[in-house]
Amino acid sequence: MGALMLQGTGSDVGKSVLVAGLCRALSNRGLRVLPFKPQNMSNNAAVTVDGGEIGRAQALQALACRVDPHSDMNPVLLKPQADHTSQLIVHGQVRGTLGTGNFRRARAPLLPDVLASYRRLRAACDIVVVEGAGSPAEINLRAGDIANMGFARAAGVPVVLVGDIDRGGVIAAVVGTRTVIDPQDAAMIRGFIINKFRGDPALFSDGYAQTESLSGWRGFGIVPWLPAAARLPSEDAVILERGQPISGHARLIACPILPHISNFDDLDPLKLEPAVRLLMVPPGQAIPADAALIILPGSKATIGDLHALRREGWDIDILAHHRRGGAILGLCGGYQMLGRTVGDPLGLEGPPASVAGLGLLNIETRLSPAKTLKRVAGTALGADFTGYEMHMGETSGTDAECPFASLADGRPDGAVSPCGRVMGSYVHGLLASAGMRRALLERLGATSSGADYDVSVDHALDAIAAELEDHLDIDALMAMAQDAS
Repeated sequence: MGALMLQGTGSDVGKSVLVAGLCRALSNRGLRVLPFKPQNMSNNAAVTVDGGEIGRAQALQALACRVDPHSDMNPVLLKPQADHTSQLIVHGQVRGTLGTGNFRRARAPLLPDVLASYRRLRAACDIVVVEGAGSPAEINLRAGDIANMGFARAAGVPVVLVGDIDRGGVIAAVVGTRTVIDPQDAAMIRGFIINKFRGDPALFSDGYAQTESLSGWRGFGIVPWLPAAARLPSEDAVILERGQPISGHARLIACPILPHISNFDDLDPLKLEPAVRLLMVPPGQAIPADAALIILPGSKATIGDLHALRREGWDIDILAHHRRGGAILGLCGGYQMLGRTVGDPLGLEGPPASVAGLGLLNIETRLSPAKTLKRVAGTALGADFTGYEMHMGETSGTDAECPFASLADGRPDGAVSPCGRVMGSYVHGLLASAGMRRALLERLGATSSGADYDVSVDHALDAIAAELEDHLDIDALMAMAQDAS
């Protein structure tokens, strides 16, 4: 059938959610649908069926399509590091690093890789739904672009522009985009969507008509605020400080927001648990003394985030929490931080260094170039789980001889301290397994709701798809997709 691409008037206008919703809506119509994002920048990633990694949003969009995530769905992924560089992932595998000085020069040669992935997807389905990055209005980034109009024009994919009315100025954002971009780029745009509308859409009928008149583009609809989007896995760091509302006698679980926090969607399943309150602790605030559990999350720069943790005084909070008998769980980079040392002799995260960890686990970590990317299953705390590994480094020590988990392939994972209150694991996605979540909460004296996280996400996708069916002209979008070359 073809393809269509959603680009935004700016970042965080809701492109990822709209693509996921469209993917599910089209899948519900019986079409074979696949998602695609040429270039993404995110430290939240997922492991693919072909042993690579892609942005978390594209993995969610694959779920919306009812298919396994594949590295072709996000052929170029940039993962920011502590030294102002980004790890470059191409077709799911590490290809080196890019700095601010060479990023623009290096991205244009990646266009053939991007187009090769897109063409493979296009040949395997009825329709590809493509997500842009940032905005085509960032004309200072147009030269060498592979994420927005550079891709759209090279692949011949028609574009729909998404504007966020919740932030205000949406008419100017849509019309202004047409004003500043190249006329040939503007010719790729076939219309716009107004997103995140609160209230009665009829109140914007005049504004909608004026946007059509001034831009010369047709509107495909006004999408209301989508409460179900809050039940989807998190990708962007802008959501980190929202936390959960306080309820009754809920047990407090605290997680510090480290500068290079990654895969923080590991914590999302806790939102299903009325018996706990998840608090993401921002810089400048202490970790509350009444926390029942502190979770140290994944990190794209373990050494850099260890330094940041100490600058914030969070190391003092964590050690005091431990002395009071509190529990601590480290995930991936957070697991490495709990040990005695983290060594980076090859300078993979910055200048070569070896730094002291928190010393709560008798383990040592040595970072290495080889990256473990693997889907896993296993047992921990007496419960079964599924998840994935995504890390660079080897960890060993006497506490690792008492592993946190036993993996189905026979390998041990992680470590547990002799007191049993400090635990670490390399597995992401542990808490999505209801049994694993129940076992952890029982250790905190809390009762789990037993809710199935995967079912919750699936129901949210269906709810969003239903809203899009009601508020967008999906038939017109499908007809437009047939114009893809």
